Amino acid sequence: MSWQTDCKGKVKTLKSQRYFQAIAPAAVLLALAGCNRRGAPPAPPPQQVTFVTLKAQPVEITTTLPGRTEAFEIAQVRPQVSGVIEQRLFTEGSDVTAGQQLYQIYAAPYQASYDSAKGQLVRAQAAEMTARAKLNRYGPLVRAHAVSQQDYDDALAAEKEAQGEILTAQGQVERAAVDLGYTKMYAPITGRIGRSLLTVGALAIANQNSNVAIVTRLDPIYVDVNLPATELLRFRRELAQGRLQRNGNNTASVSIQLEDGTKYEHPGSMEFSEVNVDESTATVIVRAIMPNPDKLLLPGMYVHAQLKEGTDPRALLVPQQAVQRNSHGDPQVWVIDAANKVSLRPITVGQAIGTDWLVTDGLKGDERVVVEGLQKIHPGDTVTPLDAAAPAKAG
Repeated sequence: MSWQTDCKGKVKTLKSQRYFQAIAPAAVLLALAGCNRRGAPPAPPPQQVTFVTLKAQPVEITTTLPGRTEAFEIAQVRPQVSGVIEQRLFTEGSDVTAGQQLYQIYAAPYQASYDSAKGQLVRAQAAEMTARAKLNRYGPLVRAHAVSQQDYDDALAAEKEAQGEILTAQGQVERAAVDLGYTKMYAPITGRIGRSLLTVGALAIANQNSNVAIVTRLDPIYVDVNLPATELLRFRRELAQGRLQRNGNNTASVSIQLEDGTKYEHPGSMEFSEVNVDESTATVIVRAIMPNPDKLLLPGMYVHAQLKEGTDPRALLVPQQAVQRNSHGDPQVWVIDAANKVSLRPITVGQAIGTDWLVTDGLKGDERVVVEGLQKIHPGDTVTPLDAAAPAKAG
C-alpha cells in the first residue's frame, strides 16, 4: 500500500511540474505584453496643414516682353540742288510742320537759269506766230495755184517745228522752276527736327549721301517686341477655343514700363505682328502703337511692354508657395481629398500673376491645395486641414 501511495503522490508531483512548465512561457508573454501596453507612447495626431480652395475666376492674361521704341515717321532732309547755304530757318530740337522752310540755298544762278528759259519760251512762241501767219497766207494761195504745193508744205512744216520749239522751251522753264524751288528746303513731315549737320556758308551737294537734318514724328510712336512663336500660337489657339475673351474693340491693349521702372501713363494697342518668324531666335516681331502727346518716349528707348491678351473667364490661380518642383523641374502640388488624405499631383502652370501661378492643367475648381506644412506630410497621410481663408482663433 505504501508503495502505491508513494507512487501516486510522486505521479501527482510530476504532473504538477509539467503543468507549470507548460503555462510559464504564456504567463511571461502576457506579463511582457502588459508591460509594453503600459509603456508605449500614444499615437501622434494627424499633421495640421493649411490649404486654399481653388475657385474659377475671371483673370486678365498679360504677357510682359522687352522691346524698343521706333519712330512712327522719320524723314531725312537732303539737298536736291548744289549751292551754298545762305540761311537756316529753324531751331534745333524744335517742332516743325510739313511744308515749313528749313534752309535757303543761294538762288541767284537758278533764278538766272529760270529767266533764260522763259526768254527761250518767248522766242519760240514768237517764231511759232510767224510760221502760223505764213501758213495761213499760203492756204488760199495754194488753192489758187499762186504758190507751189512745196512752198505750202514747207510753211506747214515750219509751223509744226515752231510748236515743238515751244514745248521744248516750256519744259526748260519747268525744269528751271523746279531747280529754283529746290533752293528752299522744306520739312517733308510734321515732327521734331534734330541737329543741323550743315551750317550757314557750307556747300550743299545735290543728291549727297549724307543728310543735313532729320525730322522725326514722335506722336504716336511704335513699340516693337519679340514675341516667341510658341506664345503667339498659344494666344491664337486660346482665342479660337474661347478660353480668352478680347476686351473692348477686339484689339490687345498694351501698356509699357520705362527703363527706370516707372509706368507709362498712356495705354496703346497692338498694331500688327510680322508674317515671318526669325529663324535664329524663333520669335515674331509684334508692333504696338502708343500715344505720345508729351514726347516722353523717344526712338530707341528700352521698355517693358505688357500685352493684355484678353480675359480668361474660368482661370485657376494657385499660390506660388504651394508649388514644388520634382527632380526634373516639373511643378507639383499636394491635394487634400474628401477623406482628408493628401496626394502629390503634377500640374502644368502658365505665367505668374502676382504671387500666384496660372494653372493650365492638372487641377480643377473646388479642390483643396496645401500651402503650409508641405515638409511634414507624405502621400497617403491623413491630415488635419485648416482653411487659410478662415479667420484665426484668438488664443
